[in-house]
Amino acid sequence: MSVFLKSQKIIKEWVDYNNHLNMAYYILIFDQALEVMLEKFKMGADSAKNEKRSTMVVETNTKYISEIKQEDEVDIMLTFFDHDKKRLHLKLEMIEKKTKKISASIEWLSLYINLETRKVTEFETVSYTHLTLPTIYSV
Repeated sequence: MSVFLKSQKIIKEWVDYNNHLNMAYYILIFDQALEVMLEKFKMGADSAKNEKRSTMVVETNTKYISEIKQEDEVDIMLTFFDHDKKRLHLKLEMIEKKTKKISASIEWLSLYINLETRKVTEFETVSYTHLTLPTIYSV
């Protein structure tokens, strides 16, 4: 089961001297797509600013599978999601729109952080009850 998060067109500034997407921008695109989900779960930028709670990535594993070039368009799909009371574990895939091929994937683990103490904390009940696939589907 996959959930669409975001589409992205590859811009000239993100392409390196090998004429393909620079590896740093794969991470940027994945990160921006995940923000869609985090906002839905009330754990994104608004939460960091207003509630002083946010997620921080502690581990990633990125696979670069096929080239992405300038002007290509990609869709970012959430393909795996799990959690406990302090952690989010997920996998995202970057799908090239024309070919429908997986161009890259990233698996990552994030911890929920109290930004005032800078320590791991449990999700608030409201956020925790929103951590379901039906909630993600309504993105």
